[in-house]
Amino acid sequence: MSDGTTTPGRKRIFSGMQPSGEAHLGNYLGALKRWVDMQDEYDCIWCIVDDHAITSGLAPKELPGNVFDLAVSFLAVGLDPERAIIFVQSDVHEHTELAWLLNAVTPKGDLERMTQYKEKAQRFESVPAGILNYPILQAADILIYKADAVPVGEDQRQHLELTRDIARKFNAAYGDTFPEPEALIGDAGKILGLDGDAKMSKSVGNTVRLLAEPDEIWERVRTAVTDPQRVRRTDPGRPEVCNVYSLHKFFADEATVADVAAQCRAATRGCVDCKKILADNIATTFAPFRERAAHFRAHPDEVRRTLDEGARKARAIAAETMAEVRRKMGLRWRDGLG
Repeated sequence: MSDGTTTPGRKRIFSGMQPSGEAHLGNYLGALKRWVDMQDEYDCIWCIVDDHAITSGLAPKELPGNVFDLAVSFLAVGLDPERAIIFVQSDVHEHTELAWLLNAVTPKGDLERMTQYKEKAQRFESVPAGILNYPILQAADILIYKADAVPVGEDQRQHLELTRDIARKFNAAYGDTFPEPEALIGDAGKILGLDGDAKMSKSVGNTVRLLAEPDEIWERVRTAVTDPQRVRRTDPGRPEVCNVYSLHKFFADEATVADVAAQCRAATRGCVDCKKILADNIATTFAPFRERAAHFRAHPDEVRRTLDEGARKARAIAAETMAEVRRKMGLRWRDGLG
């Protein structure tokens, strides 16, 4: 897909991530690891969604650095500009143009029923319109590329269903234009934070930086919550309710995972030793990422060129879609003058 065109027989997929800086363990397990593998099967478009990020109240001076840091994370884990389009949302203005036009077919009530809107609205005394309209821009991100599918977690299924509904409504009003993208739900499930309570998040402080050194990884993992009923080292544990055990499954082979479970149940290995195994395996997995990130940080022009070239390819697709949308909505006024 290096030329930005669709490969015959392949489906096109789109996904994006907000630029909150360097990616973390939850981003890797919930999305990035899967995205890397998908590049061999799909035509992939990966986006750093900075237009979405402005609804979070981030200081403008912090946003450019966050975008760059996330781009480095993307490239470090193996997102490949030779096999995918990688770009920054605000570099392709067609996203926000289509989002405005999709307002014409999106009922306000549908937006107010969104679970994430209800949760986010509670943080504001006066709710910004951008919080309400956030899902419309998400829909535009996907539909502008006529994506066949979107890799999402279970918590994003409702937003994708709204995107599908918006596509149906637009097609009914203006003629067949957009495919209804299918959800590609991963098998990772919900990645809980090291506190065992909330979803893994940098803002909550319950995760590990993707590019952390081994000592930092250990300092973070050693704080992780385990089976609450295992108070003493000699108490038998229940791996099925231990969040540390659930993380082992991502970083160890089946024999190691089975050994962790057996020794937990028999109380023959303490939780600290179990955490050390996990921390070491995470550090080993992330070592190539740290090495590649160091290269990109030393050569920032390579990162900029990747994003610029990705935006060029993305604009070519988006411009074609918008020309069709404008024509069908009657916005090419000169064509109607005869």
